[in-house]
Amino acid sequence: MSIIKSFVDYLRLEKRYSNHTLKAYKTDLFLLSNYLKNTYQTELLNVNHNMIRSWLVEELKKGNSPRTVNRKITTLKSFFKYLLKENIVKIDPTLRISSTKTSKKIPSFVSQDEMQKLLDHHHYDEGYAGVRDKLMVEIFYSTGIRLSELIQLKLKYVDFSNEQLKVLGKRNKERIIPITKELIKSLNIYLEERKKLIPIDKAYLLLTEKGEKLNPSLVYKRINQLISSVTSLKKTSPHILRHTFATHMLNNGADLNVIKELLGHANLSATEVYTHNSVEKLKKIFNNAHPRA
Repeated sequence: MSIIKSFVDYLRLEKRYSNHTLKAYKTDLFLLSNYLKNTYQTELLNVNHNMIRSWLVEELKKGNSPRTVNRKITTLKSFFKYLLKENIVKIDPTLRISSTKTSKKIPSFVSQDEMQKLLDHHHYDEGYAGVRDKLMVEIFYSTGIRLSELIQLKLKYVDFSNEQLKVLGKRNKERIIPITKELIKSLNIYLEERKKLIPIDKAYLLLTEKGEKLNPSLVYKRINQLISSVTSLKKTSPHILRHTFATHMLNNGADLNVIKELLGHANLSATEVYTHNSVEKLKKIFNNAHPRA
């Protein structure tokens, strides 16, 4: 449908949404459009709130989680806000649609002892690949950046003199993250190895052994293997290191607002999920230390 394409183009060009988000929004709208045709024999622009509610119930019955359904509601609210702005519709049918209740998942994280083992005692592959893989772990753990942000890192974004890193987050929003002297040391070691293998200057910081930009599947596979070697956690994706960064920072006294800025969260509620891990740690200490516990 041309109206869906116009909306997706608007999100891409003006809102600078990621390709992943654009694909999800587009899929949601096509699913609703097909549902309306098959169930009500009507078009997307003629939908009312009862039809939307009916569709959302069907999505829940299919096994979609409340979190996924809430994402679909967000899609629709954004879509009809755009249609109102463009004077394509006069009424927003999502005004009476509320998000479903979801339980906040407590993020898994790697313990400090396990992280120390991974960084200081793990045997990485010889040569360039091993140095690069260790650096990937260090960057994830030292900065809390996302997988997509790691891949997009350019060499010019590393400010060695000011000991900081520029990161392009969601919707190309910039943030500056301090980096440790230990990470700077690892960056210099990596760049020396890179020069030996890839003498030609390349824009992106982390490269394959052929001098190409990293792809998400390679990073995911290597980080998964490395984390699995030191922990029994079921989830061992790169995002676990982001959770680990935030949890360890909070447990060691960092202010929640500072962590929010470092992670690039739009609001504090997204960061507050990490306080659950701190509360659990406090309970454990209390139960071990208090005479009446």
